[in-house]
Amino acid sequence: AGRVPIDLSAGYADYLILSSHKIGGPKGVGAIVAASDLMMPKPLINGGGQEKGHRGGTENLAAIAGFGAAAHEALAGLPATDAVRQRRDEIEAIVKSLVPDAEIFGTGAPRLANTAFFAIAGVKAETAQIAFDLAGVALSAGSACSSGKVGPSHVLKAMGYGDSLGALRVSIGPATGAEDIELFRVALAGITARRADRERAA
Repeated sequence: AGRVPIDLSAGYADYLILSSHKIGGPKGVGAIVAASDLMMPKPLINGGGQEKGHRGGTENLAAIAGFGAAAHEALAGLPATDAVRQRRDEIEAIVKSLVPDAEIFGTGAPRLANTAFFAIAGVKAETAQIAFDLAGVALSAGSACSSGKVGPSHVLKAMGYGDSLGALRVSIGPATGAEDIELFRVALAGITARRADRERAA
């Protein structure tokens, strides 16, 4: 939600669970959309009957209003998705140009326009993340839901990739410009040059 159009009347899911911070809203607020009130889970917190009895306790109205404002902004920003996708494709083209043996995950599959996920053989994700950080580029090692965890990605293992493959995730947005992409290119060029030096010395 907030990244791709969703038609709730299509009936493709029993539940839609939303986190405000994923679309730029405040942390600590979200929503559960169920196909029917009969399908809502039993409340974990009982109390004064707030939120139709699904969650007791005083609502955080400021956070809820912030979530609503973020949702309006996300909806208004959906037309910019094509421009964001084009910048993501530029980043992936740079990766393939500088590192022909890089693995870019999800190519050719329906996916988010704002995220590139790739791995470079012989380069540890954590080491590359530090190198990018020193060059002024913020990115993450692994998926968003596994940030801070040490060890190989269980998802990549399930896809048939080895334990030694470290993946990097680049997330961009409408404000990402050509200068940001150039900064990424320069940083990646430095990382690949050091990899080549190590391979020659081995």
